Amino acid sequence: MNDVTLCLWYDRSAEEAARFYARTFPDSHVGAVHRAPSDYPSGKAGDVLVVHFTVLGLPCIGLNGGPGIRPNEAFSFQVATDDQAQTDRYWNAIVDNGGQESACGWCKDRWGISWQITPRVLTEAMAAGGDRARRAFEAMMDMRKIDVATIEAAVRG
Repeated sequence: MNDVTLCLWYDRSAEEAARFYARTFPDSHVGAVHRAPSDYPSGKAGDVLVVHFTVLGLPCIGLNGGPGIRPNEAFSFQVATDDQAQTDRYWNAIVDNGGQESACGWCKDRWGISWQITPRVLTEAMAAGGDRARRAFEAMMDMRKIDVATIEAAVRG
C-alpha cells in the first residue's frame, strides 16, 4: 500500500475508465475491483464501488460515488511525451474515445478527467526561460494538441 493514492470520483464508470487508461498508457493496469457490500445512495449492493488502478506508475482509486460531483480542470494528469508520435497517440486515444479537445495541450476524457499531453520540448523551453520560453509559449497559445515541430521552430527563433 502506498502512502498516497489519487482518488478520482466517477458516476458508475470507474472500472471502464481504469480499463481504458490501462490500455492506453504504459506502466498502467487495473488491480482490485471492490463491490458495494450493501445499497448506498447512488447504487446497490454488488455494484462496482471502488477500483484500484495505476496510470503511468501513479496509484489511483476510482470511486463510483454517483452524479453529485463532477471533475473539473482544477485537477489534471500531465503526461510528458518524447515526440509527436507519442503526443498524437495519447491525445487521439483520449479525444477519439468520446473526449474533448481544449487549448494548449489540454483535453478531457469521456469521464470528464482533464489531461495535459505535453511534449518535453515545450517543458524544456519553458524551463529555459528568456526568449526561448516566450517564443515557445506564444506558439503554444494558438494550439489545441501541441505540434512539436512548431514548438521546435519557435525555440530556434
